[in-house]
Amino acid sequence: MYKKSKRKKATPQETIRGIAENYKRLEKSHADQLGIQAPNHDASTGSYRENIWLDLFKRIIPKKFCISTGVFIMDSYQNVSKEVDIAIYDEQYTPYIFTDKDRIKYIPIEAVAVAIQCKSEKINNDDIRKWAQSITELKTSLNALTRIQTSVLDTNLDNLHSFYISQQERKNKGVYNQEPMKQMQTSTRPILILCKLNGSKTKLADTFDIVLSINQKEVNQKGEPYQMSKQIKYEKEDLSYWYNQLNHFQLGRYGEEEETKLKEIANVQMKEFERNLYQLRVVQNDEENITLSLTFQLNQLLMLINNPIFFPHQSYVCMFNKILNQGDGSDGSN
Repeated sequence: MYKKSKRKKATPQETIRGIAENYKRLEKSHADQLGIQAPNHDASTGSYRENIWLDLFKRIIPKKFCISTGVFIMDSYQNVSKEVDIAIYDEQYTPYIFTDKDRIKYIPIEAVAVAIQCKSEKINNDDIRKWAQSITELKTSLNALTRIQTSVLDTNLDNLHSFYISQQERKNKGVYNQEPMKQMQTSTRPILILCKLNGSKTKLADTFDIVLSINQKEVNQKGEPYQMSKQIKYEKEDLSYWYNQLNHFQLGRYGEEEETKLKEIANVQMKEFERNLYQLRVVQNDEENITLSLTFQLNQLLMLINNPIFFPHQSYVCMFNKILNQGDGSDGSN
């Protein structure tokens, strides 16, 4: 009769340390793989590295999100972004990905939570800024009709604003005691991430929310040739800053009339918290566990977005009808 081997049961503390070490191994593994370069095959190397970054994000992003490579983001204002290497998006309320005959994906901006650009050592700062601008210029639309728990919600901006005004007027007359309805989300934008090689110092830190770098030339104290580093813009900023950035982004770009309505219905009076992203770093012996920190920090930002804007079917229908019925320009029509 065989005796069962008695394996020492790990303590909770040992388990937690093991989890942290696993993230460190994950970080080193990805850094080492990203350092590999196929000679004279830049396109193959770029695709290879993109897949390594993709694998990293798949490991730290909640399963409610979808991740795709090589996509374009579009809005209902006839704008399309430059190509996005990796897009993280929520299909809960936007279950469609528009594709053309070559299977190129066009994802509505309302669904996109993160846009990632993967670069090697050679970076054209002007080009990468234009890439980021092509995304931040995309505008979400409030124009959905959906059933919620208590009723059917109409998020058309004019209707939301009219309802807010009527509530305010009734409150002023003392007829209605409830606070006028405010929107927690009026205009979103994706979190912008740059994944690059060589060095954490970059002039693009003001363009991207998060910059992840793989250092190739500098050897750290442990003698490891490849090391990951991370920069987060406004890492020590109060989380209310990020709430407004990700839920009420640049309302002035919609035009004067729409801006006035959006500002009146927007709930931007979020109380200030003492919490910030800097406090969500995992550090041991003054060395940050980059991948584990990124897991907590990025997911905290995703939780501030929480859900995408309800898909504005009517806005996209209007855009398609307008384009399809305006002619191709050959007859002088615009």
